[in-house]
Amino acid sequence: MISLDPAFLNTPLTHRALHDVDRGRPENSRAAILAAIEAGYGIEIDVQLSSDGKAMVFHDYDLRRLAHDSGPIQQRSANDLGRVILRGNDEGIPTLPEVLELVAERVPLLIEIKDQDGVMGTNVGRLEQAVAKDIEGYHGPLALMSFNPHAVQQLAIHAPKIARGIVTSSYTAEDWPLLPKGTRDRLRGIPDFDTVRASFISHQVDDLNAPRVSDLKARGAHILCWTVKSAAQEIEARKVAENITFEQYLAEIPKA
Repeated sequence: MISLDPAFLNTPLTHRALHDVDRGRPENSRAAILAAIEAGYGIEIDVQLSSDGKAMVFHDYDLRRLAHDSGPIQQRSANDLGRVILRGNDEGIPTLPEVLELVAERVPLLIEIKDQDGVMGTNVGRLEQAVAKDIEGYHGPLALMSFNPHAVQQLAIHAPKIARGIVTSSYTAEDWPLLPKGTRDRLRGIPDFDTVRASFISHQVDDLNAPRVSDLKARGAHILCWTVKSAAQEIEARKVAENITFEQYLAEIPKA
């Protein structure tokens, strides 16, 4: 197990960076990343795969919600995606190396690998290898995670020296309608934590009292959570979680 940098336990993490589209800071954008750094927060970002195998910093599988374009991100090249303008400012979609250069090791950076299989299966590997290549030589506080345990296993193979975790959930049918019931039931129990040698989970904030979360915490696993949306919710979350990923308000940075 690779130890999680202490910075991930004492610096609140901005969800998809410090985004506020009304202020010109779309999700995962350079502007949102710079705002998070200026405020002293850590940053959580998402990566998707371009058609030519590059890690792109973008959340959705389709461009429509976040950009002035539409269609699957996986069908576009990195250069093409760099020219796709985000809704809310005049930026294109950044590559992971561009974001690493922008963060420049100043704050903790948590990278979520979006599931490329579609149903949390084994058809993964290309994005994990791309991320591993991009982060070579990066020495700031860094951690990797994914909902898909198979993706986390790929991270163990291709980036073995970087702390890794599983993003976890209550996996209700309402929230995950495309996942088969058997898959939801299995993932809900977080059965792969030891297999992938994870050091942390980032768990759904309104499910932090789940027995499995308590069990992992008692065994020494670090517990992060997603996504806190108010100061009141943060107070409750911190009764279980060591740190939060937040949006829609400004979390207080603990004093040293």
